[in-house]
Amino acid sequence: MSAPVQSSPGLALRCENLHRYLGQGEGRVHVLRGVSFEARSGNVTAIVGPSGCGKSTTLYLLGLLDQPDDGAIWIRGQLMSNSGDLARTAARCEHIGFVFQFHFLMQEFSALDNIMMPMRKLGRLTEEQMTGRAQALLKDVGLGDKGHRLATQLSGGEQQRVAVARALANQPAIILADEPTGNLDVKNSGLVFDLLTRLAKENGQAVVLVTHNPDIAHRCDEIKPMRDGEFVP
Repeated sequence: MSAPVQSSPGLALRCENLHRYLGQGEGRVHVLRGVSFEARSGNVTAIVGPSGCGKSTTLYLLGLLDQPDDGAIWIRGQLMSNSGDLARTAARCEHIGFVFQFHFLMQEFSALDNIMMPMRKLGRLTEEQMTGRAQALLKDVGLGDKGHRLATQLSGGEQQRVAVARALANQPAIILADEPTGNLDVKNSGLVFDLLTRLAKENGQAVVLVTHNPDIAHRCDEIKPMRDGEFVP
């Protein structure tokens, strides 16, 4: 029997009893051991814990980049954990924005074009509308005068700010961030975190981020410590 659809107001994402194994035979590892989690609109949640405890694996499952061996994931009330590749890809494009430790910008394209890529994939706006939204997002992250620059012409902090703007391009319900400030100095770490959380809160988006940075974690609305594939008190 399939799990029921959840529809609690303000609940952007929910998962129940997620299990994930990696490897085969004697090398098979139980990476996640029954993870349950909720992310609400306008809230910022930090998942913290030592390397190898399952933080990034959890994030990739929540972002529909991987599938659990057991358990269920709902995105905006829709059960997605058992969906096919096309449905999962469509849900990622429409409902989820990603920010990673490394910006993963397309180096041969301008900052403006990088931000427009998710919008082009979703295909809901005209070229003029996409350009206008990308320009507005660049202004929001303090790069309004650098939209024409190639990614290679931007500093590391500027590239990560473009990555934040790109994650917000389709106005997703959920922002998932894996060590979004891990490759930046202290000043740029604070700037990128402040931008990400301020813009997400203004738009009522749920933010789930993985971080090793205790200063960043304690500025979030909620902290979820993880050990050995489980959330702990």
